[in-house]
Amino acid sequence: MAVRECRTTFVSGLDVALDVAGGKWKGLILWALSDGPKRFGQLRRCLSGVSEKMLIQHLRELERDEVVHREVHQAVPPRVDYSLTAFGATLVEALRPLSDWGTEHRSRLEAVRTAAARPAPGKTAAL
Repeated sequence: MAVRECRTTFVSGLDVALDVAGGKWKGLILWALSDGPKRFGQLRRCLSGVSEKMLIQHLRELERDEVVHREVHQAVPPRVDYSLTAFGATLVEALRPLSDWGTEHRSRLEAVRTAAARPAPGKTAAL
């Protein structure tokens, strides 16, 4: 499974942050690791709906960017732990205000999107 192409130039600090932590799962992976190391299976259970392929791909990208550390323990069966690096912990701290914003506005956004998903009176939903 290939890690997506690695960008080497960026146009802004926001571009850098979104490249490293962007996407549906990376922020949630980082958040799950913020309370301590986890094994692959534990991460998968924390992230309901993520496929094994996507989790592996994102973990490899985060490891490549030195945000996540992968430690292989020589045991039978083999054991692999994932944890945040010190560098990764700084990224989680940067995500905290975004999480606070989401917590504050979650109900509003759910209501807005629920209303938008309902067909207008007298109209049927498009198939």
